[in-house]
Amino acid sequence: MTLIRNPLFLTTPNDPHNHYNPYLLLHAFTPTAFFNAKPMLYRADLLDTIVFRHGLPRLLGGRMSEALRKELRSALNKVSQAFDGLGDFTTFSALSLATIFKKPSTGTMIPICFRVGVQSVPVVAITGMFIGMVMAIQVFSQFQSLGMATQIGQIINVSVIKELGPVLAATMLAGRIGSSMAAELATMRVTEQVDALICLGVNPLHYLVLPRVLACVLLIPILTVLANFMGVFGGSMVCTEIFKVDPYHYWQNSRGHIQIWDLSVGLIKPIFFGAAIALISCHRGMNSRAGAEGVGKAATSAFVWSFMSILVLDFFLALFFNNLHQAIWPDNSIKTFGPK
Repeated sequence: MTLIRNPLFLTTPNDPHNHYNPYLLLHAFTPTAFFNAKPMLYRADLLDTIVFRHGLPRLLGGRMSEALRKELRSALNKVSQAFDGLGDFTTFSALSLATIFKKPSTGTMIPICFRVGVQSVPVVAITGMFIGMVMAIQVFSQFQSLGMATQIGQIINVSVIKELGPVLAATMLAGRIGSSMAAELATMRVTEQVDALICLGVNPLHYLVLPRVLACVLLIPILTVLANFMGVFGGSMVCTEIFKVDPYHYWQNSRGHIQIWDLSVGLIKPIFFGAAIALISCHRGMNSRAGAEGVGKAATSAFVWSFMSILVLDFFLALFFNNLHQAIWPDNSIKTFGPK
């Protein structure tokens, strides 16, 4: 069987001084290359034969219109492309994270950390403050109607630290950092700077992708702490200055309702959010199409997929930590909320 031919080597394979092309090696193990390597087994002709000539016509009594055939073929192509993209992203992420054992370049790491961390402080601080302020405005009337206005700090602090702060801060950073990373790498890809690195024997995944992943994983949790602090501060300012809640009772009733577990959950989630933002953005940038339109689509798709991944990860992480909390402290919820 003839396998697909991929230019994995910059020189001849028998040359003892050859250097593998890591980015082309990446595509050699994608589903597209795997499917092309076995044309008699995975090509669309086989799908067409099985689905459109034997499967569906029998179910439909031997009658199948050309319009229905065209729509079904288009749907199958979209499903195939979705799995192809998922496999490509999985391979890209695995090969990128595999370079973590080699120290990244300091000259590359420091500027990226500055852009991800320092330059994002104003955006994250403003976002966090308004999260708490809006939260206070929305829930104050309900608490006041129940005669529990001084208890409002509990729900604000827990909501901001466990959910709203990490998710919305990561969303803002996905729009600011993720789109920038995708556009930058897409431009480098279009202008053949990535190819130049490969020709120089530099692994582009280690030189370009790994520093961005590390910067997001390390700095987004710190930025989330800032967002949480500003959210708690903004909520307290609205309650005490606008709604005239007594500051002493507000903070006194808020004490003891934020546990170490809540703080830990609020700090672990941003680690996964940061990794998802960096990997998705770098993947979209490194696989962009040529031209200005390709760069724009890479930036847009980076934000869209990063935002969706944040929501999906938040759901599964919340479910995981909730089950873990119940497994470790099975009677904690009963002691806290049950009858005394």
